[in-house]
Amino acid sequence: MRNIYKDFGIDDKVAEFSENIIKELKPRFEIIDELAEINQLKVISAMQKNNVSEACMLGTTGYGYNDLGRDTLEKVYADIFHTEDALVRAQITCGTHALALALMSNLRPGDELLAPAGKPYDTLEEVIGIRESRGSLKEYGISYKQVDLLNNKDFDYEGIKNAINEKTKLVAIQRSKGYQTRPSFSVDQIGELISFIRGIKPEVIIMVDNCYGEFTEEKEPSDVGADMVVGSLIKNPGGGLAPLGGYICGKKECVENAAYRLTSPGLGKEVGASLGVLKDFYQGLFLSPTVVASALKGAIFAANVYERLGFFVIPDSKEERHDIIQAVTFNDKDKMIAFCQGIQAASPVDSFVNPEPWAMPGYDSDVIMAAGAFISGSSIELSADGPVKEPYSVYFQGGLTFPHVKFGIIKTLQTLYERNLITLK
Repeated sequence: MRNIYKDFGIDDKVAEFSENIIKELKPRFEIIDELAEINQLKVISAMQKNNVSEACMLGTTGYGYNDLGRDTLEKVYADIFHTEDALVRAQITCGTHALALALMSNLRPGDELLAPAGKPYDTLEEVIGIRESRGSLKEYGISYKQVDLLNNKDFDYEGIKNAINEKTKLVAIQRSKGYQTRPSFSVDQIGELISFIRGIKPEVIIMVDNCYGEFTEEKEPSDVGADMVVGSLIKNPGGGLAPLGGYICGKKECVENAAYRLTSPGLGKEVGASLGVLKDFYQGLFLSPTVVASALKGAIFAANVYERLGFFVIPDSKEERHDIIQAVTFNDKDKMIAFCQGIQAASPVDSFVNPEPWAMPGYDSDVIMAAGAFISGSSIELSADGPVKEPYSVYFQGGLTFPHVKFGIIKTLQTLYERNLITLK
């Protein structure tokens, strides 16, 4: 193995440092393998219950009426997430689109949106109207209120209680940290918050941004009272095979509202051709629990490596995991960029490309993104990104196989080491 790594330009000192950490992590990796098995059986059970067949893989064109595979897939998702209904469509372009769709379809002029976990992910700022943008919720007369976390980690229950009023129609909880250095929330933590909110206003709609969280625990937010869970198919549930798409699982009324907004009033879920993507949707979902397990192992490995080098990491090296994202704070622009360039150099696609910061749409600062992916923008594949501004934190996620994630982290170490940006003891 050392000789193979040498062929990739990995120094013996870097390889030894990494190997010693991997040996220590084997007991934790066994626990993750058990989780993958539980979630794998959950997916198989839902597919068998709904009689997934070869015909489900064929897809439709045109209007997409009577699309057996599409409609069956939505029943499978509803069963996995234990919800009344689901909308799983290729026409949902990304996670931000799925979230915007869920919000815009279930809010009306005069309603108020509450974010009880602080600032949402950057791309939602323009959806809400925090940053001015055409077609935002703000333009449609939907107001917004935000309650920041206490100490950047705990829900401010008193602040949330005071923020809920007669206009509060929908509460949006972001499970993952996004581009923040706060912890991601466990399903149990989300469940406690949902119970608290229900005690104040039982009829309020509660939506959870589930991006990066699917299959990282035995339960999903819909198991603890969320009315909608929303995510992207080029993240966890697509398993690295879904080439596009998003999902909304939840109460029938909420999902139907989203379907009417996605297509047209009067049409809803009845239209929307699946073309040739259904096999990838099904097979990606089938693979997702084990793919997520690989990503979780990689995140834990990264946390242990960079914490040992003295960097601030969230989650830390020993914490339980509630999503696949690992944040590493470098407090140094050059180190952040070197990390991302190391990830890119380890990629099977575009390994020869050198990522540089750029003004990406939807963000308020330059962003650097490293992702030599088979599917463009797929963050269940090995990737790293972050806004190039203080404190220069990078957000590392994904990996279809653990050997690839392991190699990616080793390559980041090598890049930093050869540029004299870290010292290995």
